[in-house]
Amino acid sequence: MNRTVDPKQLNGLALAYMGDALYEQAIREHLIYSGKTKPNRLHVSATGYVSAKAQSFLIGKMIDQEILTEEELEYYKRGRNAKSYSKAKNADSKTYSQSTGFEALIGFLYLTGEADRLQELISWCIEKIEET
Repeated sequence: MNRTVDPKQLNGLALAYMGDALYEQAIREHLIYSGKTKPNRLHVSATGYVSAKAQSFLIGKMIDQEILTEEELEYYKRGRNAKSYSKAKNADSKTYSQSTGFEALIGFLYLTGEADRLQELISWCIEKIEET
């Protein structure tokens, strides 16, 4: 892959664009590997992990439990504060902004090659959702 862009220079929405796809894929893999195979059930189950509401809940827990580094928090805020021109279908603007920040953090970790940390946080997210 040709890397002509420094991921640390990307805006929050570009990071969130990548993070959205990556987190969705991780959740789909988790659901498939846990034995869920019916398409409608997969979609309904995935929503519990990837909705704006779920992502806002998760990032709030991460912040409350102080599990993010200063740099990770900075990239979350970059995404959260980005001016989006789209609206969430089922979330208020605060929830949607927090969700965008969550996705920006995931995108940042992926694009900077932080695979172990990315996997650690995704596993943490799955645990938190399954506890609720």
